[in-house]
Amino acid sequence: MPRVGGTIELSVAGVVYSAKGAFTWNLGKPKRGAVLSSSLAVAGYKEEPQVPYVEGAITDAGTTDLDAMLNLTAGTVALRLANGKTLVLAGAFFAGEGEGNTEEGEVAVRFEGETMEEVPA
Repeated sequence: MPRVGGTIELSVAGVVYSAKGAFTWNLGKPKRGAVLSSSLAVAGYKEEPQVPYVEGAITDAGTTDLDAMLNLTAGTVALRLANGKTLVLAGAFFAGEGEGNTEEGEVAVRFEGETMEEVPA
């Protein structure tokens, strides 16, 4: 069976961070929804734009340059998944609040960008 979950790697502007836990992402493709007619039949669909993003948490081991990450305004973010795929977010900026906690040295991160490309394994 192929590995589909587990270890991941997060790279922001070429710097690898200690990614932890579950990350979420959105490729930024249009969200589609049904348009109903007055007879409640589906007349077609509409599309709404979505922002591509990568979101999760990293561990700050004390050497992490949080200032550089929080001030990112036009970089590349790559999320390498356990299944071998890599998601590349171009024109990325830090869109989180920069909130951390002391229990495990965790910092929440969210990057949004212009486009997201899925690179197969």
